[in-house]
Amino acid sequence: MANEQTEGTERWGNPLADRYASKEMARIWSDRHRYGLWRRMWLALAEAEAELGLPITPSQLDQMRSHLDTIDFVKAAAFERQTRHDVFAHLHTFGDDCPDAKPIMHLGATSAYVTDNTDLFLIRESLDLATARLANVIERLAIKANETKSIICLGRTHLQPAQPTTIGKRICLWILDLLLDLEELHHRRAHLCARGVKGTTGTQASFLELFDGDHKKVRQLDELVSKKMGFEKSFPVTGQTYPRKIDSQVLATLGGIAESSHKAGNDLRLAAAWGELEEPFETDQVGSSAMPYKRNPMRAERMCGLSRFIMGLQQTASQTAAVQWYERTLDDSAPRRLVLPQAFLATDAVLVIYSNIAGGLVVLPGSIRRNLEQHIPFLASERLL
Repeated sequence: MANEQTEGTERWGNPLADRYASKEMARIWSDRHRYGLWRRMWLALAEAEAELGLPITPSQLDQMRSHLDTIDFVKAAAFERQTRHDVFAHLHTFGDDCPDAKPIMHLGATSAYVTDNTDLFLIRESLDLATARLANVIERLAIKANETKSIICLGRTHLQPAQPTTIGKRICLWILDLLLDLEELHHRRAHLCARGVKGTTGTQASFLELFDGDHKKVRQLDELVSKKMGFEKSFPVTGQTYPRKIDSQVLATLGGIAESSHKAGNDLRLAAAWGELEEPFETDQVGSSAMPYKRNPMRAERMCGLSRFIMGLQQTASQTAAVQWYERTLDDSAPRRLVLPQAFLATDAVLVIYSNIAGGLVVLPGSIRRNLEQHIPFLASERLL
């Protein structure tokens, strides 16, 4: 039997949210935030329809506005068990909160109006947070690169001794990778659109019927709703859903961050093995339960492990985009529920770790010099040749 001490321990919790990612990213993908956005999507649609002349009263809109965050999750879960449809369950719950507005909710819309527009909103918020985190890592690495630009170290190609370089220059290699990733993040963010109001197959037929065949008003509706969501424009054409190619492209961008972080993490782990660099080590941190003298590069190892997880998610997003038939199939639903939040949570965790390492990176000049001097006679052979 569960009690206060064991509550929450009798079901699996996602370690990305519970252990690795920040509270900020976990909040973005939380149920409360998602379903609160669903209600805001219904409100945006009703407001826009009212502005374009449909018989929706100010009092109905006010009633919706007053219940945007008063979500009865227990009731919604009960409706979902009954109907096997999460959107209908939450629409029914919202309607019970706003009985006067219930008849005008979801007019002309399909479930994808709510779910897809919300997902795009969540992706946009997550891209913004990831961009800030990535910029912070770059800034910290740049400071460290400047501090170590004159510390000469042994270069390595094929992991074998090669001509000398500097610690600062090596860090600049990591920075360049991240700058390319930052450019990709900016590109994805700048070109992200709303799904808008497109109807069941992307023809907007239901909205044309609502507005008596007035194409101009339907176009205005699409624009109004998109702007209420904070998007400058919507996709010019969709099926029932926005193109799943967008998810694949976003995952490729997150995968790029993972690639860069994994490469730097591996470099750090190797440098730690040679005694040249150390990641931050807390006063009470334990390196090993059996070997207390060890100073394992645990942060870099975790960063690499999470990065591999992100790169693995890319394939699922690509396959999902590839297997959508005609206007849509529902086999995208389950993988997207898993892939999108976990990819962003894992990327957030990687960047938090990377920032911590970059800010507290310890350089050991004595070991660096000894490793270099050990190979100087061999390095001189290139000059002789």
